Amino acid sequence: MKVKSFSKQEAGFTLIELVVVIVILGILAVVAIPRFTNMTNDARIAAVNGMNGAVQSASAIAHAQALVQGQAGASGTITMEGNSSVGLVFGYPTAAGILAAMATTTGFNTATAGTFALNNSSGTAIANCNVVYAPPAAANGVPTITVTTTGCGT
Repeated sequence: MKVKSFSKQEAGFTLIELVVVIVILGILAVVAIPRFTNMTNDARIAAVNGMNGAVQSASAIAHAQALVQGQAGASGTITMEGNSSVGLVFGYPTAAGILAAMATTTGFNTATAGTFALNNSSGTAIANCNVVYAPPAAANGVPTITVTTTGCGT
């Protein structure tokens, strides 16, 4: 009886090797997917925080210009950047005036005066994902700027 021998090695993966690779890919998917889905929420929060900084800066610049021009009374108007007429109350922009003081509000819904709500991909405002500006209520007061990010993840 003659025994047949193979001189070539057979190439391929064993069943155990394939199972190990599938298990490793499954573990990676379980760990990585939640991190990537959370990035949308983080990006929206970062955008709202960026708008918060822009609103604070515009308010401070308008207030500085109002002080220089002697417009720190109960009402007034200044011109910023040569073309934006900014309404003032106690030397700070009004709720409508802060929009005129801003250089850009791209990506934000500004239909309500003083509110900068982040838009979703279809262009509608995301509830509870915004910056709200309120001018001072009395002389020597400061504006109130409220940031809400509780709805940014939806």
